[in-house]
Amino acid sequence: MSSSRVCQQTRSRPAVAAPALRAGRAARAGRPEHQRRQQRGALARVDAAGKVAVLGAAGGIGQPLSMLVKMLPNVTELALYDIQGTPGVAADLSHCNTACKVTGYMGEEELPKALEGCELVIIPAGVPRKPGMTRDDLFNINAGIVKGLAEAAADVCPNAILNIISNPVNSTVPICNEVYKKKGITGASARILGVTTLDIVRSNTFLAEECGFDVDEVDVPVIGGHAGVTILPLLSQMRPKHVGLSDERIKELTVRIQNAGTEVVEAKAGAGSATLSMAYAAARFAESCLRGLQGDKV
Repeated sequence: MSSSRVCQQTRSRPAVAAPALRAGRAARAGRPEHQRRQQRGALARVDAAGKVAVLGAAGGIGQPLSMLVKMLPNVTELALYDIQGTPGVAADLSHCNTACKVTGYMGEEELPKALEGCELVIIPAGVPRKPGMTRDDLFNINAGIVKGLAEAAADVCPNAILNIISNPVNSTVPICNEVYKKKGITGASARILGVTTLDIVRSNTFLAEECGFDVDEVDVPVIGGHAGVTILPLLSQMRPKHVGLSDERIKELTVRIQNAGTEVVEAKAGAGSATLSMAYAAARFAESCLRGLQGDKV
C-alpha cells in the first residue's frame, strides 16, 4: 500500500461536528455539556479559523457536509464550488443563522476565486458508487476530477490542508500527493489527508449497539485505508473493553465494518451511496483539522 496520508490520519475519536448535536447528546445523558467535553478530551469553542472550501458542494455528500461545516464555530467563510448548482446551495445555506459567510462558485473559471485564502479544502467531488461497483471501479472517473481540483488548489492555496473524500481514497490521496510533488511544493504530504473517519464512526456505532454501551463513550481504533480489507478495526483495543464477544462474532463485526459502504449502496438500491454518514464523519474530521491548525491537541 502507498505510504500516503490516507493511512496516517489521527484515528482517535475526533470532536463531533455540530455543537447542537453535542449539546443534544449531553442533555440526553443527563450531564452538563462542559463535563462531557472534558471527559472526551474535546475543547470548548476556538477562535475563528478562517476560510474553508468544499469542492463538489452541490452533490450528495457536498450539500449536507456544507451545512455541517457552516455550523462549526471556528469557520468564518465557506466557499462552495461545483460545476453546477452551487448558487442555489449557497443561497439556501446563507439563510441559516450562523456567523459563517457562504458564497457559491460555479464552473472551472470560478474555481481559483473559491480557493483564494483557504486554510482547509474539502473534496467530496466525483461520482458515487452504484450496486455492484467497488471503489476501484470509480477510479477512471474520479481520479481525473480529483487531479484537476488538486492542481488548482496547489496553484492557489498550496499551504492549505486538503481533506480528500472522493473514492477510491486509497488512490486519490496518492494522486494529489503526486500533483503537489510535480509542482515542487515541499511538505505537502503532511497536509494531504484521506478522510477515513467514517470507518471510526461506523465501528463506534456498531460496537455500541452490539455491546449495549453508550455510543458517546465508545472508541474503536481503526487503522489502514478506506476500502474492504484495508480497513482494520482493532476491536481488541476498543474502549470500554467488550466482554463476551466470541471470536466468530468479532470476525462478523469486522467484516460488517469493512463492507458497511456496500451495505448502504445496496439498501439505497441504485439511488446513491453513503452520503449523510460520510458528510457527518467528514465534518468531524474537518473540525479536528481546524482545531489542530490553531494549536489544539486533537
